[in-house]
Amino acid sequence: MERQALDSRTLLNTKDFVPESFSGPIWIAGPCSAESEDQITTLGNALRGAGISYFRCGVWKPRTRPNSFEGLGEKALPWLQTLQKDAGLKVIVEVANARHVEAILNAELSAVWIGARTTVNPFAVQEIADALRGTNIPVLVKNPINPDINLWIGALERLYQVGLTRLSACHRGFSTYVQARFRNLPYWEIPLELKRLNPQLPVITDVSHITGDASLIPPIAQKALDIGFDGLMVEVHPDPKNALSDAQQQLTPAEFLELMFNLRISRKDIPDSALQATLHLLREEIDLADRQLIEILQYRLSIASKIGQLKQQSGITFFQQDRYGEVLDKTSQYARLLKLNHQ
Repeated sequence: MERQALDSRTLLNTKDFVPESFSGPIWIAGPCSAESEDQITTLGNALRGAGISYFRCGVWKPRTRPNSFEGLGEKALPWLQTLQKDAGLKVIVEVANARHVEAILNAELSAVWIGARTTVNPFAVQEIADALRGTNIPVLVKNPINPDINLWIGALERLYQVGLTRLSACHRGFSTYVQARFRNLPYWEIPLELKRLNPQLPVITDVSHITGDASLIPPIAQKALDIGFDGLMVEVHPDPKNALSDAQQQLTPAEFLELMFNLRISRKDIPDSALQATLHLLREEIDLADRQLIEILQYRLSIASKIGQLKQQSGITFFQQDRYGEVLDKTSQYARLLKLNHQ
């Protein structure tokens, strides 16, 4: 069969992923995992009037190491069925294999997401796609744990090939071996490139998994919206300190409502013709500066090439420690003089 790639002309847009009655950014909120019926009921009642698109909840929890809380499995599905019926909340649950898909479809829950640990495995994604064939249920695909945009796109393509078009992508950051402020580094350029390649594909940001720290969520949530992404996924728990998984990154319902109230939603279009004209002139200046930078870089590279040839002919090493330190010191000093961030 001819390969059917993602196509921005035929992919459905944000309104096709969320419930028909919903407009505006995509808000997805709920606990990291279902822990008890009381927890789900309490949280559902707290969020039912918050205007969220989906109530998220982990049922099967892939953990890094065994002997951690790995979810309650199918035991939790009746609680989510009741929540969906009584509170009127659409429920979205993570799936990692065909058995999970079957259980979710039998429970008639509203949507599914594919987690980062699953996205990285094309065999698992294909199994899920085959299990979902013929349903066209909304599917959200988180980025793979490693910063590989092709794996992310490939997962979306596998779903699209079996006829699933109510697709969305979720940016949850990328794992790194370096010590960093965030649990998963955002690498914003990767979801931005995904959006550039597929303009109609909704892309939301999982601020809980990026930060790993509830106190860091508000500024990252605002940044994601300012960049122009289509919504947020936020972990919310009625008692985060006693959560059985990811306690440090979950907000209370009150904190979540405060977050939503304080977020500034910027419009993506340019409403004013005068503003559009001003932006056009400034963008022309940027384009000119970019061309000049490229010319300067080309000139610098030609000089560096001559230096490299001279070193090779003279039999000396390409790397000179003293000169390297001198360049770093001079450029950092000049950057500070121009009030540029030297980092």
